Amino acid sequence: MPEPLLDVEDLRTYFSTEEGVVKAVDGVSFKVNAGERRGVVGESGCGKSVTAMSIMRLIEPPAGEIVTGTITFDGRDLLKLPEAQMQRVRGGEIAMIFQDPMTALNPVYTIGDQLIETILLHQDVSKSEARDIAIDILGDVHIPHAKNRMEDYPHQFSGGMRQRVMIAMGLSCDPKLLIADEPTTALDVTTQAQIMSLMLELAEQRNTAVLLITHDLGVVAGFCDTIQVMYAGSIVERGSAVEIFNNPQHPYTWGLLGSMTRLDEVHRKRLNSVRGAPPSLINPPKGCRFAPRCDFTKQICVEALPILRQSPEGQRVACHRADELDLKNLEMEPTL
Repeated sequence: MPEPLLDVEDLRTYFSTEEGVVKAVDGVSFKVNAGERRGVVGESGCGKSVTAMSIMRLIEPPAGEIVTGTITFDGRDLLKLPEAQMQRVRGGEIAMIFQDPMTALNPVYTIGDQLIETILLHQDVSKSEARDIAIDILGDVHIPHAKNRMEDYPHQFSGGMRQRVMIAMGLSCDPKLLIADEPTTALDVTTQAQIMSLMLELAEQRNTAVLLITHDLGVVAGFCDTIQVMYAGSIVERGSAVEIFNNPQHPYTWGLLGSMTRLDEVHRKRLNSVRGAPPSLINPPKGCRFAPRCDFTKQICVEALPILRQSPEGQRVACHRADELDLKNLEMEPTL
């Protein structure tokens, strides 16, 4: 088997606050292969974005700190790289699309200037060559009249077009890994579909691995090969998209799927929701962190923290009762 492009092992990222230490990411391990499209799904505050920021090494003390773990990318431990080398990795080999393109783009510089600056920083080309590359990449993300729009400012683009610019900026240096943090936030559903279709097209053309962070399982359905579900700073289930959607093993995944609208249902029914709220990451529960919100809790669930293990169905799941619960055939109740 070839070595994975990205290998994260036992990552723990903590933040110091007046109330205590927030364990935002607490023991996360996963691998991403070259060309793989992986979805990271979960509610707000479950550690998805902090995991991405840790990979990019954008967590800085004293507020935040990567306490333990290794992040191996293309054979190198990113946590041990000097900052000068890490700056070349950011943007050049690992690119990130942030969820709010209006704040990610500098409002006082033209789109062309910002794209050219990124290309010059990571590629050994002249300014005129960088301009040609920028025009080509704007065309690749389907922005009409790309040459003329190079002189426009971010506020002259719609939300969907600004997100296309962010994708162009991320792909301008042909990275091996693209991290997309909620790339369809605040966009209408039609534009969301266009953005996801564009990302899929470009990822396949360039064989770029994608780490797609979202709270919406519907967004990853037609895009991702594999999915990992995060809850309260940890991964609670991981498997192929087919396994996760057709046979969820963790009650949290089951609850998230139950909150999705399905177009193939003949008889419409009330959508479910996961009751309650995620726990405090300063003082998380002793046992399973989902236990206070779970309708299937037993004594072992509140006493011992489950580990991520292989299930008979194929995926890995952190649930004491995964082997005995048949969530696939269980009729969902509106109380969950």
